[in-house]
Amino acid sequence: MMRTAPRLLTAAATALALLLTGCGGGSEDDDGKITLQFQSLAWQKESVDANKALVEEWNATHPDVEVEYVQGSWDSVHDQLLTSFEGGEAPDIIHDASDDLADFAYGGYLADLGGLLPGRLKADIPERSWETTTFGGKVYGVPFLQEPRVLIANTKWLKKSGVRIPTPGKPWSWEEFRAVTKELGDGEDGKYGVAWPLKEPVSATLNLSLSAGGQMFHRGKDGKVDVRFGDADEIMPRTVHDQVNNDKSASGTTLGMGGSDTLPGFFGGKYAMVPLGFSYRQQIVQQAPKGFDWQVLPAPAGAEGLAQGVSPQTLSVAQDSPHKKEAAQFIDFFLQPENMVKLARGDWMLPTGEEALKDPALRTEKHDWAAGTALAKDLRSAPAQSVRGYPEWKDKVATPAFQEYYSGAIGLDELRERLVKDGNLVLARYQR
Repeated sequence: MMRTAPRLLTAAATALALLLTGCGGGSEDDDGKITLQFQSLAWQKESVDANKALVEEWNATHPDVEVEYVQGSWDSVHDQLLTSFEGGEAPDIIHDASDDLADFAYGGYLADLGGLLPGRLKADIPERSWETTTFGGKVYGVPFLQEPRVLIANTKWLKKSGVRIPTPGKPWSWEEFRAVTKELGDGEDGKYGVAWPLKEPVSATLNLSLSAGGQMFHRGKDGKVDVRFGDADEIMPRTVHDQVNNDKSASGTTLGMGGSDTLPGFFGGKYAMVPLGFSYRQQIVQQAPKGFDWQVLPAPAGAEGLAQGVSPQTLSVAQDSPHKKEAAQFIDFFLQPENMVKLARGDWMLPTGEEALKDPALRTEKHDWAAGTALAKDLRSAPAQSVRGYPEWKDKVATPAFQEYYSGAIGLDELRERLVKDGNLVLARYQR
């Protein structure tokens, strides 16, 4: 899951700003010195500092290949990159997220990294992570940071209720999760068992549905993808719908909220739990009132255990870069295990690299780092990762359909019809 900064610049403004500052790929001077441009999307101070420090370290030890740090924005990266690709002004090294790569990869804008990366890096990142950046058998990005969705819980509330506290070894099932939230609060006194922030409901639904065996997108032998909504796909969304509309254990007002919007109510004792990305711990540490006791719990599990879809942050190389080999060498340096740890701590996320995951700094009980690290082995490629036309399906079909279903405006049958019938009409246009 991508971390997004506040919406400060429009896509066009960001693209223009980067073009005006000379963001246009690497160069080589008369002495043979190479300059590479690295566009980073880091935005939190800890993360920006870690990124810039690594660039400075590289430059201090590689006098013949200088890396120039260029600041990008999560909020507008897709449109900005598209503009720079089409104008021949793309940076050499590109920070993005795996769910944004498919169209760029199929469009020929990104280099195949298969033969450019060292064996160390290939072996350190597990195959399940490489699957997020592999399209048509070619690797178009290096996945390096990932973020599971977890339950952030009010510890005192849970202990007082006497409910069983789940662990990665023995998580709640979706059925048990629903029963627990009913026990924790039904809204009658203004207190709810859970708050679902589902302003953008699609990725949360698809990724959490993997635990129940949901897949939604199915690729045939001809390579074409179609949408199906079977029994396994129903479990997660039906749980949320019933918590909101039947049990009243989930607040309907939070359905239109982003994750940060739920924190004041969580701190104020209105919700016992909030499903959030793992990195939200940083905001909680910074904003929670003194003495507020919270903990990280695993998301509910189903037939596939704790399996969960993620779209890792990635590093790619532009196809038009004249210095792909040097760009790949910088990526290898940038993602050395000790550097992955620095980047993960800066973003409060998990590294994909198995060596970095072993670092004691990511296995400490402080701020529940260990609770997240325990989930890393269960993270999988998000279901829509390589589906062409997914952005349009998500925006025009799935988002309004899920929003109406979760609020109780439509039933399960109409949700299924819209996702499948309307959805397949959208995908068909991209697969002619």
